Amino acid sequence: MEPLVLLNALATRLLFVLHSLVGVWRVTEVKKEPRYWLLALLNLLLFLETVLTLKFKRGRGYKWFSPAIFLYLISIVPSLWLLEMHHETQHCNSQSEGMTQNTSSREDFNRSLMSSEQTNGADDLIQTARVFVGTLSTVCEKVWTLGLHQTFLLMLIIGRWLLPIGGGITRDQLSQLLLMFVGTAADILEFTSETLEEQNVRNSPALVYAILVIWTWSMLQFPLDLAVQYVVCPSSVIARGFTSLFFCQYSADLWNIGISVFIQDGPFLVVRLILMTYFKVVNQMLVFFAVKNFLVVVLQLYRLVVLALAVRTSLQKQSKGRKGEDNCSVQPAESGLLPRGWESNSREGSAIPLQTLPVTSDDCPPTP
Repeated sequence: MEPLVLLNALATRLLFVLHSLVGVWRVTEVKKEPRYWLLALLNLLLFLETVLTLKFKRGRGYKWFSPAIFLYLISIVPSLWLLEMHHETQHCNSQSEGMTQNTSSREDFNRSLMSSEQTNGADDLIQTARVFVGTLSTVCEKVWTLGLHQTFLLMLIIGRWLLPIGGGITRDQLSQLLLMFVGTAADILEFTSETLEEQNVRNSPALVYAILVIWTWSMLQFPLDLAVQYVVCPSSVIARGFTSLFFCQYSADLWNIGISVFIQDGPFLVVRLILMTYFKVVNQMLVFFAVKNFLVVVLQLYRLVVLALAVRTSLQKQSKGRKGEDNCSVQPAESGLLPRGWESNSREGSAIPLQTLPVTSDDCPPTP
């Protein structure tokens, strides 16, 4: 096992676990119930996956799917759900109160640092850590939740970059996938921050649940690598017809279209239309992103039609080419216009009447 591969595999999964634990800690602070620390047991799945990957894959990734990303989603998404559902019970303090709390917390933290520098004892280090954690606890809940959403998406991108790649994906394909993830993460963050901040949305728990379900559904695209996996179609696929060739030749493009229509832009468009029509939530950004989602869905469907027409044209050209070759091989035997002494006369260099020659097609290749 290569040392760099081992380091990347362990370091990335360690970052996933630490971020998940921060989310669990925040839930226990907000709910004021220690039993929510049981959510940390979800990280045992990631630990088991790490052991199996190191043993059977030598730290390398899998083809088409990343179990580490998927298990990271399982460990962090419940914490974000609980924080979002608890969102309406706590509100940020006023700006003046926040400034006062931050100033006092900063002074306590500086005093603890000075005392630790003087004594350098273990007790002082523990006290410094407690003051630091207390400072983090004074941060507004909305800021914490938004920060966890932002760092969650960043961890998905950075973690996918650091994870060792498997045999089914190249570095070029990985770079394309990461660029796609950046744009996808920005759209998802805009969707959650825009919709969940509306007071009319918060007044309807069922709508909040629906938005979180769609948000979770959109996250399922991150563990998959099919968007950049181009398959080389064997010659036998052409003989199976349009459907087999279409799904084989444009598998990556079809996966991108499916993600956009059914996982991201399509569901996001439905939610935004419901907000504008039923809940009467209309603002400039909501209208803009609804139009953007609509255009993306329409363009993806247009691209689907273009790809289908391209495959159909390709099959028609191949069919015409095979028919032309068959005509060229069958015409001399079917014509029956050649005299019996053709072979002997041709050897003797005798002239052959023009009307006895078979009519050939322009598409037929010349006979050597």
